[in-house]
Amino acid sequence: MRAIIFVIAFFYSLHISAQIDFVKPFKDCQIAGSTSIYDYKNKKWIFSNSTDARVETLPASTFKIINLLIALETGVIKDENEAVKWVGKTDTTLYGYRPEIYKDMPVKEAFEVSAGWVFIELAKKIGRERYKHYLKLCHYGNQNLSQKDADFWNFGAFAISPVNQIEFLIKVYEEKLPFSKRNIEILKRVMISETTDKYSIRSKTGWTRVSGNDIGWWVGYVECSDNVYFFATRIGKKRSTINKTFGQCRKDITKNILRQLKAIE
Repeated sequence: MRAIIFVIAFFYSLHISAQIDFVKPFKDCQIAGSTSIYDYKNKKWIFSNSTDARVETLPASTFKIINLLIALETGVIKDENEAVKWVGKTDTTLYGYRPEIYKDMPVKEAFEVSAGWVFIELAKKIGRERYKHYLKLCHYGNQNLSQKDADFWNFGAFAISPVNQIEFLIKVYEEKLPFSKRNIEILKRVMISETTDKYSIRSKTGWTRVSGNDIGWWVGYVECSDNVYFFATRIGKKRSTINKTFGQCRKDITKNILRQLKAIE
């Protein structure tokens, strides 16, 4: 299955940079995957695995980035503070048991805590035709929306590569997308996940479980005083393999590499 190709190939096709140790962060987490970086100032791609960087898999909750823009642009929500009423139930087999998110919730909070049910409700109102329209304009993913359920970013044939994730994020940063300046500014505010006096990170995690595999993402960009680094880390494992740090490793691996690049401290 294409969704797990990178897990099998990782340790055999890793491309090593003389300046960056890509191996240790993944070994420390006992996980397979890849990290892709784009150095904006120097117009330079940096890959731990250039082959995996172009493999498409489900985007999981990283799709909330473009999903928020589409919900805003179509008028499904007026702004990030609009609350979505709790639907009363969710499939805990698919999404896990998370009682802390089972409540009426502003879209901004839903983005931050990755409350999938909120964005599923927005997706029902947006509709497939409007998704197709914006995904095509944005050149986002493979645009395969054959999945019948609303949650096509977590299950089905829809897919995106790490390189495509970064290409889209560059357009977000440059505000070169078919969305209003207001709506892109809202997204940028919502995406802020870390700030210091030397840098800020705008990002989104993602995690889906499909065909017996876990696929985890962390995508975003770091704004420094003199540069911007875009990143997309994707990891994967068999669900039967226990790794309690799987979720945290998405960030740990990425930050290790960003520190080596002096993008963060």
